[in-house]
Amino acid sequence: MSSYPQFFRVRQHFEAPRVEDVPGEVERQLAALRLSQRIKPGQSVAITAGSRGIANIKEIIRGVVQHMLRLGAQPFIVPAMGSHGGGTPEGQTQILHDYGITEPYCGCPIKASMETVIVCQTAEGFPVHFDRHASEADHVFVVGRVKPHTDFVGDIESGLMKMMLIGLGKHEGAKVYHRAIQDYSFGQILRSVAGEVLKKCHIVGALATLENGYDQTAKLAAVLPEELEAREKELLLQARQWMPRLPFKKVDILLVDELGKNISGAGMDTNVVGRKKNFHGPSPDEFPQVKRIVVRGLTEATHGNASGIGMASFVTTRTLRATDMVKTRINCLTSGHTSAAMLPIDFESDREILDAALPTIGLTDPPHAKILWITNTLEIAEVECSAFYLPEAKERPDLEILTPLRSLAFDSDGNLSSCHALGTAK
Repeated sequence: MSSYPQFFRVRQHFEAPRVEDVPGEVERQLAALRLSQRIKPGQSVAITAGSRGIANIKEIIRGVVQHMLRLGAQPFIVPAMGSHGGGTPEGQTQILHDYGITEPYCGCPIKASMETVIVCQTAEGFPVHFDRHASEADHVFVVGRVKPHTDFVGDIESGLMKMMLIGLGKHEGAKVYHRAIQDYSFGQILRSVAGEVLKKCHIVGALATLENGYDQTAKLAAVLPEELEAREKELLLQARQWMPRLPFKKVDILLVDELGKNISGAGMDTNVVGRKKNFHGPSPDEFPQVKRIVVRGLTEATHGNASGIGMASFVTTRTLRATDMVKTRINCLTSGHTSAAMLPIDFESDREILDAALPTIGLTDPPHAKILWITNTLEIAEVECSAFYLPEAKERPDLEILTPLRSLAFDSDGNLSSCHALGTAK
């Protein structure tokens, strides 16, 4: 196949509130909780840090630590990331270090362990696991991003309560809870386990972070434990409103430069690529409607964990070579989401993938194919779009056309540059 569409680049204009002074806002939010009435000098406080690529996360965690130190407390950080990092303390500590969350920077110890204590049994009859180091602290302070979940739909999805469930449950807890979700609804298990944790595990407060469509910190909200469930419902509604989306609803091929656990728990955000209801294709009432997803690589920060690769129809062979199948299997088996580890068709070069993928989209001739090209599902403020979309883009006030139409450029191995590099071409 010799002909491909030409491409142009657009910038999307999202609603974009932004926290300009992140450390200052962390302090303002925590000061409003008046934690000095609950935390006494000399008491220990475990602060959670997860595995997601959250904007300004190292500054946020450091801000929480500094506030606790000003109270005279003895804070420490615990990795709260279920089975991520290969399910090892060293792997989870390395993930934090990659985000800049280190003991020297934050000013307190990091205590990483996969050991848990069993707090109690839920009403459904399974054990509640809780990080051992956190269980030994006088208080636990939860930090997490609130956003729509990649698999489940409800009035509470991915956020603070899930952090108390999956994150602090470590590998053992995550295995149990994901098994329970096969028999009960996500909402029921979330409330059942989080309710027990709130009653028995010394949760002293939480800090939620929300992001805008440009992957920037849009809001920080500190919450007391007794208000947590109600506030998280409100915050999810706000997060859903600010969530970024692809610029067009019908897509033949979506090229994705990188997949990774730091991008999304699902590797790619299913809310963005239209795979929340059906992992292997769009549901009739789900948008965007993306026929084929192509994954070109993994993020460095994912450390070979390619969970979510099963969403793709095609993948470069170099992506498979970069995949740590042990980490990927552990994560997917723990979550009970086995299809996330299924391997798509692979080819050595991008050119081979396009030549194989274009005939699978239907009767559309290649130059007229509807193709979008993104770096990852967090960074979609700017998108490469095939020529088919240009007439609509010219009429859309929310889209700014950045480049003229230009042809794809391949290197001697038949591979494309990154979409950001293409964006600078004239």
